[in-house]
Amino acid sequence: MFSSSTRRNVLGAGVLAAGSLLAARGGLAQAPMPPTPACHDGDEATPAQTAGPFFKPSSPERIDLLETGMAGQKIELVGFVLSRGCKPLAGVLIDAWQADDKGRYDNSGFRLRGHQFTDADGRYRLKTIVPATDIQRWVLATYPEDERDVLLSGWIAGADRLTRKAAAVATTYGKGKIVLFGFRPQHRGQTHATFPLVFNALWWSVSGP
Repeated sequence: MFSSSTRRNVLGAGVLAAGSLLAARGGLAQAPMPPTPACHDGDEATPAQTAGPFFKPSSPERIDLLETGMAGQKIELVGFVLSRGCKPLAGVLIDAWQADDKGRYDNSGFRLRGHQFTDADGRYRLKTIVPATDIQRWVLATYPEDERDVLLSGWIAGADRLTRKAAAVATTYGKGKIVLFGFRPQHRGQTHATFPLVFNALWWSVSGP
């Protein structure tokens, strides 16, 4: 049995130790982190693009995405993967997927999809085609990142297939405009939340660029 005095000493030491640990953690959290060094090669940064379609597992390992009879301008991309210290990294997995010359993605197979690993010098090479450049896309809404937030009430099967996916997308096609919905905006009659999407889609289709 510990005496009451001994127990008080032990408890006091524990409180001091916990306070010291919290203080140390607080000090670490407040310490400014050094910025990631830039490995600038003199070229302009790649501009941000519309997110998606997203990664698809089990793509074939290859550096040549070209297929017999594939339309489009052929191109070969060469680059390096560098560390934060601007040193080449070997064996880095690179997964590539893109649209064809009409702006179409293959979501059922692996056309214009593949992966490879950087060589000993951190280099990668990819033979492919130039994707469509006259098509513009905008993601208007996306599903949540956590599948538990996809449906806040009720029951749903396959919520993991919706997470981070686009729920509404606007795009141009030739001289026309298209708005694609991944859900039924007219479901359960008129709603204040989704009907504006339909009306705005109609307005945008006849408005200027």
